[in-house]
Amino acid sequence: MDLNTLWFILIGVLFAGFFFLEGFDYGVGMLLPFLGKDDRTRRVLINTVGPHWDGNEVWLITAGGALFAAFPHWYATMFSGFYIAFVLVLLALIVRGVAFEFRSKLESPRWRGVWDWMLFAGSLLPSLLLPVALFNLLRGVPIDAKMTYQGSLITLLNLPALLWGLAGVLGFLFHGAIFLSLKTGGEIAAQARTTARRLWTPAFVVLLVALAAGVLTTDVTTRWPAALFLLPLLAVVALGISGLSLQKGHPSIAFVTVGITILLVVSSLFLGLYPRVMVSSLNPDWSLTIYTASSSTYTLRIMSYIALALVPVVLLYQAWSYWVFRQRLVRESSLEY
Repeated sequence: MDLNTLWFILIGVLFAGFFFLEGFDYGVGMLLPFLGKDDRTRRVLINTVGPHWDGNEVWLITAGGALFAAFPHWYATMFSGFYIAFVLVLLALIVRGVAFEFRSKLESPRWRGVWDWMLFAGSLLPSLLLPVALFNLLRGVPIDAKMTYQGSLITLLNLPALLWGLAGVLGFLFHGAIFLSLKTGGEIAAQARTTARRLWTPAFVVLLVALAAGVLTTDVTTRWPAALFLLPLLAVVALGISGLSLQKGHPSIAFVTVGITILLVVSSLFLGLYPRVMVSSLNPDWSLTIYTASSSTYTLRIMSYIALALVPVVLLYQAWSYWVFRQRLVRESSLEY
Protein backbone atom coordinates (compact mmCIF):
# COMPACT_ATOMS: atom_id res chain seq x y z
CA MET A 1 0.00 0.00 0.00
CA ASP A 2 1.46 3.37 -0.98
CA LEU A 3 1.21 6.54 1.12
CA ASN A 4 -1.43 8.10 -1.15
CA THR A 5 -3.76 5.16 -0.54
CA LEU A 6 -2.94 5.15 3.18
CA TRP A 7 -3.94 8.79 3.57
CA PHE A 8 -7.07 8.34 1.49
CA ILE A 9 -8.06 5.56 3.92
CA LEU A 10 -7.19 7.70 6.95
CA ILE A 11 -9.33 10.58 5.68
CA GLY A 12 -12.17 8.13 5.10
CA VAL A 13 -11.76 6.89 8.69
CA LEU A 14 -11.87 10.47 9.98
CA PHE A 15 -15.10 11.21 8.13
CA ALA A 16 -16.61 7.89 9.25
CA GLY A 17 -15.65 8.62 12.87
CA PHE A 18 -17.11 12.11 12.62
CA PHE A 19 -20.45 10.91 11.27
CA PHE A 20 -20.62 8.13 13.87
CA LEU A 21 -19.86 10.37 16.87
CA GLU A 22 -21.39 13.64 15.74
CA GLY A 23 -24.38 11.85 14.22
CA PHE A 24 -26.12 11.12 17.54
CA ASP A 25 -24.86 14.49 18.77
CA TYR A 26 -26.70 16.26 15.93
CA GLY A 27 -29.68 14.01 16.54
CA VAL A 28 -29.95 15.21 20.14
CA GLY A 29 -29.76 18.83 18.95
CA MET A 30 -32.55 18.30 16.42
CA LEU A 31 -34.73 16.52 18.97
CA LEU A 32 -34.22 19.12 21.69
CA PRO A 33 -37.26 21.38 20.98
CA PHE A 34 -39.56 18.38 20.60
CA LEU A 35 -38.54 16.03 23.42
CA GLY A 36 -37.81 18.82 25.89
CA LYS A 37 -41.22 19.74 27.28
CA ASP A 38 -39.80 22.13 29.88
CA ASP A 39 -36.53 23.88 30.65
CA ARG A 40 -35.24 21.25 33.07
CA THR A 41 -35.87 18.42 30.60
CA ARG A 42 -34.08 20.34 27.86
CA ARG A 43 -31.16 20.91 30.22
CA VAL A 44 -30.96 17.15 30.78
CA LEU A 45 -30.93 16.53 27.02
CA ILE A 46 -28.19 19.12 26.46
CA ASN A 47 -26.10 17.68 29.29
CA THR A 48 -26.08 14.23 27.66
CA VAL A 49 -23.87 15.62 24.88
CA GLY A 50 -22.40 18.57 26.79
CA PRO A 51 -19.07 16.86 27.62
CA HIS A 52 -18.66 15.44 24.11
CA TRP A 53 -19.97 17.69 21.35
CA ASP A 54 -16.84 19.81 20.88
CA GLY A 55 -14.58 16.74 20.96
CA ASN A 56 -16.76 15.06 18.34
CA GLU A 57 -16.42 18.05 16.02
CA VAL A 58 -12.63 17.77 16.17
CA TRP A 59 -12.94 14.76 13.85
CA LEU A 60 -14.31 17.06 11.11
CA ILE A 61 -11.62 19.67 11.73
CA THR A 62 -8.94 16.97 11.60
CA ALA A 63 -10.39 15.58 8.37
CA GLY A 64 -10.24 19.06 6.83
CA GLY A 65 -6.65 19.52 8.03
CA ALA A 66 -5.63 16.13 6.66
CA LEU A 67 -7.22 17.02 3.32
CA PHE A 68 -5.28 20.28 3.19
CA ALA A 69 -1.96 18.62 4.00
CA ALA A 70 -2.25 15.31 2.13
CA PHE A 71 -4.37 16.29 -0.89
CA PRO A 72 -4.12 20.07 -1.37
CA HIS A 73 -5.68 20.03 -4.85
CA TRP A 74 -8.67 18.08 -3.53
CA TYR A 75 -8.99 20.57 -0.67
CA ALA A 76 -8.71 23.58 -2.98
CA THR A 77 -11.21 22.33 -5.56
CA MET A 78 -13.77 21.09 -3.04
CA PHE A 79 -13.64 24.00 -0.61
CA SER A 80 -13.73 26.63 -3.36
CA GLY A 81 -16.42 24.83 -5.38
CA PHE A 82 -18.60 23.94 -2.40
CA TYR A 83 -17.89 27.31 -0.79
CA ILE A 84 -21.47 28.43 -0.10
CA ALA A 85 -22.51 25.04 1.26
CA PHE A 86 -19.49 24.89 3.55
CA VAL A 87 -19.99 28.48 4.73
CA LEU A 88 -23.57 27.55 5.68
CA VAL A 89 -22.24 24.53 7.57
CA LEU A 90 -19.62 26.69 9.29
CA LEU A 91 -22.19 29.30 10.33
CA ALA A 92 -24.47 26.54 11.62
CA LEU A 93 -21.64 25.07 13.70
CA ILE A 94 -20.77 28.50 15.09
CA VAL A 95 -24.40 29.14 16.04
CA ARG A 96 -24.59 25.67 17.58
CA GLY A 97 -21.49 26.20 19.70
CA VAL A 98 -22.70 29.61 20.84
CA ALA A 99 -26.10 28.14 21.71
CA PHE A 100 -24.51 25.57 24.05
CA GLU A 101 -22.65 28.33 25.89
CA PHE A 102 -25.16 31.22 25.82
CA ARG A 103 -28.41 29.37 26.51
CA SER A 104 -28.05 29.52 30.29
CA LYS A 105 -26.71 33.06 30.59
CA LEU A 106 -30.24 34.30 31.33
CA GLU A 107 -33.15 32.58 33.05
CA SER A 108 -35.67 34.07 30.63
CA PRO A 109 -37.77 31.34 28.94
CA ARG A 110 -37.83 33.41 25.76
CA TRP A 111 -34.04 33.73 25.72
CA ARG A 112 -33.54 30.01 26.26
CA GLY A 113 -36.21 29.12 23.71
CA VAL A 114 -34.43 31.13 21.01
CA TRP A 115 -31.12 29.36 21.68
CA ASP A 116 -32.84 25.97 21.74
CA TRP A 117 -34.07 26.60 18.20
CA MET A 118 -30.63 27.87 17.22
CA LEU A 119 -29.26 24.58 18.49
CA PHE A 120 -31.85 22.77 16.38
CA ALA A 121 -30.92 24.72 13.24
CA GLY A 122 -27.20 24.37 13.94
CA SER A 123 -27.63 20.60 14.08
CA LEU A 124 -30.00 20.30 11.11
CA LEU A 125 -27.94 22.13 8.46
CA PRO A 126 -24.73 20.06 8.81
CA SER A 127 -26.79 16.86 8.99
CA LEU A 128 -28.32 17.76 5.63
CA LEU A 129 -25.49 19.47 3.75
CA LEU A 130 -22.49 17.32 4.65
CA PRO A 131 -23.99 14.08 3.23
CA VAL A 132 -25.08 16.09 0.16
CA ALA A 133 -21.52 17.33 -0.35
CA LEU A 134 -19.91 13.91 0.13
CA PHE A 135 -22.30 12.15 -2.22
CA ASN A 136 -21.65 14.74 -4.93
CA LEU A 137 -17.96 13.80 -4.83
CA LEU A 138 -18.95 10.35 -6.10
CA ARG A 139 -21.85 11.34 -8.33
CA GLY A 140 -19.71 13.86 -10.15
CA VAL A 141 -19.54 17.65 -10.29
CA PRO A 142 -18.45 19.97 -13.14
CA ILE A 143 -14.65 20.13 -12.81
CA ASP A 144 -12.58 21.33 -15.76
CA ALA A 145 -9.07 20.37 -16.87
CA LYS A 146 -7.58 22.96 -14.48
CA MET A 147 -9.22 21.34 -11.43
CA THR A 148 -11.67 24.24 -11.20
CA TYR A 149 -15.30 23.74 -10.12
CA GLN A 150 -17.69 25.20 -12.71
CA GLY A 151 -21.02 24.75 -10.92
CA SER A 152 -22.98 26.49 -8.16
CA LEU A 153 -24.82 25.63 -4.96
CA ILE A 154 -27.84 24.60 -7.05
CA THR A 155 -25.63 22.07 -8.86
CA LEU A 156 -25.05 20.30 -5.55
CA LEU A 157 -28.74 20.28 -4.58
CA ASN A 158 -29.75 17.61 -7.07
CA LEU A 159 -32.40 15.04 -6.15
CA PRO A 160 -30.10 12.02 -5.48
CA ALA A 161 -27.83 14.15 -3.27
CA LEU A 162 -30.80 15.59 -1.38
CA LEU A 163 -32.01 12.03 -0.76
CA TRP A 164 -28.66 11.34 0.87
CA GLY A 165 -29.03 14.51 2.89
CA LEU A 166 -32.49 13.41 4.06
CA ALA A 167 -31.12 9.96 4.89
CA GLY A 168 -28.45 11.66 6.99
CA VAL A 169 -31.00 13.78 8.87
CA LEU A 170 -33.30 10.83 9.61
CA GLY A 171 -30.40 8.53 10.48
CA PHE A 172 -28.95 11.04 12.92
CA LEU A 173 -32.36 11.67 14.48
CA PHE A 174 -32.78 7.92 14.97
CA HIS A 175 -29.25 7.57 16.38
CA GLY A 176 -29.79 10.54 18.68
CA ALA A 177 -33.06 9.18 20.03
CA ILE A 178 -31.43 5.83 20.84
CA PHE A 179 -28.52 7.65 22.50
CA LEU A 180 -30.96 9.59 24.70
CA SER A 181 -32.71 6.36 25.68
CA LEU A 182 -29.34 5.08 26.92
CA LYS A 183 -28.14 8.29 28.58
CA THR A 184 -31.32 9.30 30.39
CA GLY A 185 -33.78 7.63 32.71
CA GLY A 186 -37.43 7.71 33.67
CA GLU A 187 -39.96 9.50 31.50
CA ILE A 188 -37.30 11.10 29.27
CA ALA A 189 -35.81 7.72 28.34
CA ALA A 190 -39.25 6.25 27.67
CA GLN A 191 -40.16 9.14 25.39
CA ALA A 192 -36.81 8.80 23.57
CA ARG A 193 -37.43 5.09 22.97
CA THR A 194 -40.89 5.81 21.58
CA THR A 195 -39.45 8.48 19.30
CA ALA A 196 -36.72 6.12 18.09
CA ARG A 197 -39.29 3.46 17.18
CA ARG A 198 -41.27 6.01 15.17
CA LEU A 199 -38.17 7.23 13.36
CA TRP A 200 -36.89 3.81 12.35
CA THR A 201 -39.33 3.19 9.48
CA PRO A 202 -38.75 6.50 7.61
CA ALA A 203 -34.99 6.21 8.22
CA PHE A 204 -34.95 2.67 6.82
CA VAL A 205 -37.06 3.51 3.76
CA VAL A 206 -35.11 6.66 2.88
CA LEU A 207 -31.79 4.83 3.26
CA LEU A 208 -33.00 2.16 0.81
CA VAL A 209 -34.07 4.81 -1.70
CA ALA A 210 -30.84 6.80 -1.27
CA LEU A 211 -28.68 3.71 -1.79
CA ALA A 212 -30.68 2.77 -4.88
CA ALA A 213 -30.28 6.32 -6.21
CA GLY A 214 -26.56 6.08 -5.50
CA VAL A 215 -26.21 2.90 -7.50
CA LEU A 216 -28.27 4.25 -10.41
CA THR A 217 -26.66 7.71 -10.66
CA THR A 218 -22.97 6.80 -10.18
CA ASP A 219 -20.55 4.50 -11.95
CA VAL A 220 -20.16 1.96 -9.14
CA THR A 221 -21.96 -0.74 -11.14
CA THR A 222 -19.19 -0.66 -13.76
CA ARG A 223 -16.28 -0.21 -11.33
CA TRP A 224 -17.18 -2.37 -8.33
CA PRO A 225 -16.72 -6.15 -8.19
CA ALA A 226 -19.86 -7.92 -7.06
CA ALA A 227 -18.42 -8.52 -3.56
CA LEU A 228 -18.33 -4.80 -2.74
CA PHE A 229 -22.10 -4.53 -3.10
CA LEU A 230 -22.21 -6.43 0.18
CA LEU A 231 -21.28 -3.21 2.00
CA PRO A 232 -24.48 -1.22 1.27
CA LEU A 233 -26.46 -4.45 1.68
CA LEU A 234 -24.90 -4.98 5.11
CA ALA A 235 -25.70 -1.36 5.97
CA VAL A 236 -29.38 -2.04 5.29
CA VAL A 237 -29.23 -5.28 7.32
CA ALA A 238 -27.55 -3.47 10.23
CA LEU A 239 -30.24 -0.78 10.27
CA GLY A 240 -32.88 -3.50 10.17
CA ILE A 241 -31.27 -5.23 13.15
CA SER A 242 -31.23 -1.89 14.95
CA GLY A 243 -34.99 -1.48 14.57
CA LEU A 244 -35.63 -5.07 15.65
CA SER A 245 -33.34 -4.69 18.68
CA LEU A 246 -35.20 -1.57 19.70
CA GLN A 247 -38.52 -3.37 19.51
CA LYS A 248 -37.11 -6.21 21.63
CA GLY A 249 -35.91 -3.79 24.29
CA HIS A 250 -32.17 -3.84 23.52
CA PRO A 251 -31.24 -0.18 22.90
CA SER A 252 -27.51 -0.83 23.34
CA ILE A 253 -27.50 -3.24 20.40
CA ALA A 254 -29.64 -0.80 18.42
CA PHE A 255 -27.15 2.01 19.09
CA VAL A 256 -24.16 -0.07 17.98
CA THR A 257 -25.85 -1.33 14.81
CA VAL A 258 -26.88 2.19 13.76
CA GLY A 259 -23.24 3.13 14.18
CA ILE A 260 -22.24 0.17 12.01
CA THR A 261 -24.75 1.35 9.39
CA ILE A 262 -23.11 4.79 9.30
CA LEU A 263 -19.62 3.31 9.03
CA LEU A 264 -20.66 0.98 6.20
CA VAL A 265 -22.37 3.76 4.24
CA VAL A 266 -19.34 6.07 4.49
CA SER A 267 -17.05 3.16 3.59
CA SER A 268 -19.16 2.44 0.51
CA LEU A 269 -18.88 6.05 -0.61
CA PHE A 270 -15.09 6.14 -0.27
CA LEU A 271 -14.66 2.76 -1.95
CA GLY A 272 -16.79 4.02 -4.82
CA LEU A 273 -14.47 7.01 -5.16
CA TYR A 274 -11.11 5.21 -4.98
CA PRO A 275 -8.63 5.98 -6.49
CA ARG A 276 -10.44 9.20 -7.35
CA VAL A 277 -11.22 11.88 -4.80
CA MET A 278 -13.58 14.01 -6.90
CA VAL A 279 -15.35 12.82 -10.04
CA SER A 280 -15.65 15.24 -12.95
CA SER A 281 -19.02 15.16 -14.68
CA LEU A 282 -17.54 17.08 -17.65
CA ASN A 283 -14.85 14.55 -18.53
CA PRO A 284 -13.84 11.45 -16.52
CA ASP A 285 -10.19 12.18 -17.40
CA TRP A 286 -10.45 15.45 -15.46
CA SER A 287 -11.38 13.69 -12.22
CA LEU A 288 -9.04 14.30 -9.30
CA THR A 289 -7.26 11.19 -8.02
CA ILE A 290 -5.16 10.34 -4.99
CA TYR A 291 -2.10 10.86 -7.21
CA THR A 292 -2.97 14.03 -9.14
CA ALA A 293 -4.33 15.80 -6.04
CA SER A 294 -1.71 14.76 -3.47
CA SER A 295 1.23 16.37 -1.74
CA SER A 296 4.78 15.10 -2.20
CA THR A 297 5.84 11.69 -0.93
CA TYR A 298 8.08 13.38 1.66
CA THR A 299 5.12 15.35 3.06
CA LEU A 300 2.96 12.24 3.29
CA ARG A 301 5.76 10.35 5.03
CA ILE A 302 6.26 13.03 7.70
CA MET A 303 2.48 13.22 8.24
CA SER A 304 2.35 9.46 8.70
CA TYR A 305 4.94 9.57 11.49
CA ILE A 306 3.03 12.35 13.26
CA ALA A 307 -0.30 10.53 12.91
CA LEU A 308 1.22 7.29 14.20
CA ALA A 309 2.37 9.08 17.34
CA LEU A 310 -0.65 11.26 18.09
CA VAL A 311 -3.79 9.48 16.85
CA PRO A 312 -3.69 6.69 19.51
CA VAL A 313 -3.40 9.35 22.24
CA VAL A 314 -6.44 11.23 20.91
CA LEU A 315 -8.48 8.03 20.66
CA LEU A 316 -7.59 6.99 24.20
CA TYR A 317 -8.48 10.41 25.57
CA GLN A 318 -11.86 10.48 23.82
CA ALA A 319 -12.68 6.94 24.99
CA TRP A 320 -11.73 7.97 28.54
CA SER A 321 -14.03 11.02 28.39
CA TYR A 322 -17.00 8.83 27.41
CA TRP A 323 -16.18 6.45 30.26
CA VAL A 324 -16.01 9.26 32.82
CA PHE A 325 -19.39 10.69 31.75
CA ARG A 326 -21.10 7.32 31.29
CA GLN A 327 -23.79 7.77 33.97
CA ARG A 328 -27.45 8.27 33.10
CA LEU A 329 -29.08 11.67 33.61
CA VAL A 330 -32.60 12.18 34.94
CA ARG A 331 -34.70 15.22 35.83
CA GLU A 332 -33.76 14.78 39.49
CA SER A 333 -30.01 14.90 38.72
CA SER A 334 -27.86 17.77 39.95
CA LEU A 335 -27.51 19.69 36.69
CA GLU A 336 -24.85 22.17 35.63
CA TYR A 337 -26.25 25.18 33.76
